[in-house]
Amino acid sequence: MIERLLDSVILIDHFNGISKATRFISGLDPSKTAISVISRAEILVGFDADSIEQPKALLDQFILFNIDKETADKAAALRREHGWKLPDAFQAAIAIIAGIRLSTRNTKDFDPAIHAFVEVPYRI
Repeated sequence: MIERLLDSVILIDHFNGISKATRFISGLDPSKTAISVISRAEILVGFDADSIEQPKALLDQFILFNIDKETADKAAALRREHGWKLPDAFQAAIAIIAGIRLSTRNTKDFDPAIHAFVEVPYRI
């Protein structure tokens, strides 16, 4: 059973050498952890052709959520309701529909006191 969806910021922190992110990711069970196609694209855009294999290898360990009609509709509703940027609304929609936690550091948009599906695994 999938437990959480990793937000891009957690993965970006890891690739930027933030040890708290690396420890968090290292402690996860990849068979219970997912990323979205949005996170995959956001991560891979930061690497050139010569350095892309390492991030792909990490990302390939996790379950990948695609975007379907239900997710798109929910993301649109969340964007209207909260004013989130579309990528954030998609992340939230995926987590809500799947009934899993969204692991993020983005407390500006995803305050865990307001959004029960949000998990903030570390602060920097």
